[in-house]
Amino acid sequence: MVIDNSSQKRLSLLADVAEKYYLEGKDQSEIAREVGVTRSMISRMLTEARSRGIVEIRVNRLVNSDHDLENALRTRFGIESVFVSAMEDSRADRLLPVLGWAGAEAFKKHLDAKSVVGVAWGTTVSAVVDAVQAVGGLSVKIIQLVGAQGAQNAEYDGHALVSRLADKLGGEGYFLNAPCMCQTPEIAASMRETRGIRETIEMGRQADIALVGIGTTETEYSSFYLSGLLTEKELTIIRRNGVVGDVAGNYYYKDGSPYMDEFLSRMITIRREDLVRIPVRIGIAGGPGKVEAIRAALISRLVNSLVTDSVTARQVLEGSSI
Repeated sequence: MVIDNSSQKRLSLLADVAEKYYLEGKDQSEIAREVGVTRSMISRMLTEARSRGIVEIRVNRLVNSDHDLENALRTRFGIESVFVSAMEDSRADRLLPVLGWAGAEAFKKHLDAKSVVGVAWGTTVSAVVDAVQAVGGLSVKIIQLVGAQGAQNAEYDGHALVSRLADKLGGEGYFLNAPCMCQTPEIAASMRETRGIRETIEMGRQADIALVGIGTTETEYSSFYLSGLLTEKELTIIRRNGVVGDVAGNYYYKDGSPYMDEFLSRMITIRREDLVRIPVRIGIAGGPGKVEAIRAALISRLVNSLVTDSVTARQVLEGSSI
């Protein structure tokens, strides 16, 4: 794209104004006098500088951890890595960004220049991707582990998460161009044999890090139900059968053992036996609706690294007898 001389001058002026305000600490009135415009014009120019990407604002929030709860979870469940964010208020509007920041920190510890990263889907995984700091220059591969959920869930759909994370890390994204849930087992089986889909599934098996949420069968919090992939009737049936949660669509009972049902054969997602072979499986989850699901996910070993909050961690420990 060719930028004409007047556009270049405008961009340079916006950068000058932004430097005076953000780097030199001058107030808008002072900058207005120096530039020879009104204060309100300086305000608009700062807004324009942000919208054009001349100014990027990043908040580095310190997330405190609760070491006592982390140690208790490691001891109780034999889990390799735990990060418990210390917080007493677990309202959803506060919990999600905190889990995102904590999850990004846990992810960063395992990431290297040639990592192969498998990404599931959901609001919590999306919060982690949002919190990951852009670095670029890495030769990482980002693999979509779960098929598409539909247009209405574009922000936290697996395809979007892979794209955003690949952009931030400077890596290459590999997409599972198939729906998460097919109409029949036969359609799902046929799609799995399609070359592009088969290759992405195989790449997912080679991942050394997996970023996954921990789903629940409680109607109010179930992503599969809220996204329309499961009906209320289907969810109620599996809940009554004793199923408490899922990781990447792999449902399990309270004791962590796998749940098998016809609808699972209609899903296009990484299988349980392949998921547990991934060396680092980071599960990010919190909140009252996820307690049973987290506990069983730890027992099942579907995740071997947990990121949660202190309120949820206490409830997971209180209800555990292993």
